[in-house]
This record gives sequence, structure tokens and C-alpha cells, in this order.
Amino acid sequence: MPALAVVGAQWGDEGKGKMIDYLAGKADVVVRAAGGNNAGHTVVKDGKKYALKLIPSGVLNPRACNIIGNGVVFDVKGFFDEVDHLKAEGLAMDKIFVSDRAHLVLPYHRVLDGLYEEARGAADIGTTKKGIGPAYMDKVERSGLRVCDTCDPRRFAQKLAEQIDRKNEIITGVFHKEPLNKEEIISEYLELTARLQPYIADTGVMVYEAIRSGKKVLFEGAQGTMLDIDLGTYPYVTSSHPTSGGFTTGAGIGAGAISQVLGIVKAYTTRVGRGPFVTELLDETGERIRQVGHEYGTVTGRARRCGWLDAVVLKYAARVNGLTGIALMLLDVLSEFKTLNICYAYEKDGRRFEHFPADLELVEGCVPVYKELPGWQCDISGCRSFDELPENARNYIREIEELTGVPVKSVSVGPDREQTIIREEIF
Repeated sequence: MPALAVVGAQWGDEGKGKMIDYLAGKADVVVRAAGGNNAGHTVVKDGKKYALKLIPSGVLNPRACNIIGNGVVFDVKGFFDEVDHLKAEGLAMDKIFVSDRAHLVLPYHRVLDGLYEEARGAADIGTTKKGIGPAYMDKVERSGLRVCDTCDPRRFAQKLAEQIDRKNEIITGVFHKEPLNKEEIISEYLELTARLQPYIADTGVMVYEAIRSGKKVLFEGAQGTMLDIDLGTYPYVTSSHPTSGGFTTGAGIGAGAISQVLGIVKAYTTRVGRGPFVTELLDETGERIRQVGHEYGTVTGRARRCGWLDAVVLKYAARVNGLTGIALMLLDVLSEFKTLNICYAYEKDGRRFEHFPADLELVEGCVPVYKELPGWQCDISGCRSFDELPENARNYIREIEELTGVPVKSVSVGPDREQTIIREEIF
């Protein structure tokens, strides 16, 4: 059976939750491999919505094993907040495993995240202030604490005390704020990490053995390609690798283990926070897309910036992720518009760009080059096959395939799971 990676092909918020929910229902193992509880999926079971932030979506599938991989920065307090909430909703938590190699997000990371962001002033990045960036900073600096450190409470308390002292020097000396209470944090986290012990495992072995034995393994992406720390619109990016390559290091498996990569593509484009956005619509059309599409963040509640579909971004995502298929989401949101635009190139100062540039100062001020297509202006939410869609909707899909070179394997025409057209079985 295939190992399937699901990635966001834009700036995140593409509607991954719905497809991951659908695919997780078929999976034997569901893996999170990057980021932390700064991103979320809204998934639906039996008509009820669940906002998942750290726990994989397979938790809604009673037979699926759920793995939080070594590439995740793990907020143990946030994890148990989520566990307790899901338990209260009647979900079983006995098939969740956390990598012993995952790095911990600790209280000083959250404090520093807010202080760093405040210090940037008008040049702020728009971080969620969940401590994700500072946790990855410690990881790269080689001063981070890992889940395996919690298995020895004495050693963990000692390492944690040392780090709190170091971070208090920054908090008081650089930012002139009150120091964190070392004793309170150590006491709280000794209690939390004692509760964590039954969940800890060498998850890389688990994923490897699952793939070798032919099980269906779903690698669940968070955020999106354009937020990748290396490949995204730096510095307006996250601190990890939400592209397909992030699954190999973040789950502890080889690159050849993943046989399919499904890109989740919103039928238009959105992003949250600062940074260039060539197709952004700062007019009534953009606001109408926001309202019809309910474009507000799962975790933050922030309004998303909205614009026409950017195929320059999609071509880039297809290349860097090795996409083998596209799941097109929220097509129904565009149903009321008389005409639609797809951007296939950028122009600036007489130069044309068909590939996304690294230099954001170059991207700033670029003008989108659009292909205009007629809309369909009718309700498509009841369509259950490609042939049932209006001709103009089919042409819009074909145009995406032509521009990206990637087949559209499914089309979402509404929020419910059954409002999905499967053109080719994915998993």
C-alpha cells in the first residue's frame, strides 16, 4: 500500500483538514512530522467539528495509530489540553505516540517569542507566539531539551533549570522584563512529563515498520509550501519544513519511502500575516471571497488576506514537493463570480517572471499577469462527479492542470465530506 504525503501548496489554510480527515479514515498510521501547535486542522466527524492543533487527524479513526514525529516541536502542556478536550468528547487517546527525539516547547520559548516579535515593531513577522521559533532556535543551537530527556526526572530538572537561568538572563538583561519563576516551571513540568511517559516511543521505527509491512501510512502536512523556512517567502515563514522533504527527516524515514505527494490547493489564494502577495484583492471581491469562504484562522481567528489563484506559486509548489496529484478545495466559493482570474506570471519594470523569485523586494510591486476565465454562477454543491460540474467549472480545473502539469484528483464543492468529487482514487 502507498505511503502518502499531504502538503499545503500555498500559504497554508488550503482546506487540508477536510482531505486529511477523508484520507485518515482509510489510514493505518497518521504522522505529523513538522511544526507544532501553531497550526491546526478543522476536521469533522458525525457532523461535529474538531479543531486539532498538535494531535494527528487519525485520532478520529478508531483503528489508526497516530504519531507525532521527531521533527515536531512538542508543547506538552498544549498536548494535554488537547488530549483532555478530546477525551471529554468521547475520543480514545490510547493510540497516540510521541517521538523520543522531538524537541520540547517550554514556557520561556513562548515568552521569548512574544518579546522578539514585539521588538521587531512594524517589521513583525506575524508569529502566533506559541514559542515555535525559539524552540527551533534552541534545537539548532544545540541547547534544546528533547522528549527523551524527560524519562529521567532528575536529569530533566537539572537541564531545565540551566535553560531557565540562561533565558532569564535574556529576559531581564535584554528586554528588561521580570524573570520567570524557575521553581514553579520545574514543578509544573515534572508533573506534566511524568504523565507523558506512556506516550513516548521510538516513532521512526514504528513508521518504518508500518511502511515495510504494507500498511497505509498518511503523512499529515500542516501550514504550506510558501511558509517553508528554506523554500518559502523568507522571513515571513514558519520555522520548519512543511514541504514534502520535511517528512523524511521529521519522521525518521528515507526519501524513497513516500510514493505519492498530494498538494492541497485552494481554488483561490489566501495568506495570513505580512509578506508579498501578488494576487491580493483589496476590494469588494477580496472581501466577498473572505466572507463566503469563512477565511479566518483555525488557531488564531485572524482574518486571512484573499486574492485570485496564483499559478506561479502552484508551479513552484509542484516542483519543490514533487506533487503527483492535486486536491482542489473550496471551488464552490467562486460560484457567484461572473469572471475569474488565474495568475500565470508576474511583471515588474518590463521583466516577466514565470517562476517564483527568492528576493521578496523583487516580488514586492510585481503585477500579476492574468488569464481571465468565465465563471459558472450556479450552485455546484450538489455535484458528485466531474461531468456534473458546469462546463466553465471543468475548464477552470483543466486550466490549473495545464499550468501546473499535475492532475487534479479530487474537487471539493462544499464543507461536508460527501461534497467531494473523486476523479481518481488517492489512497
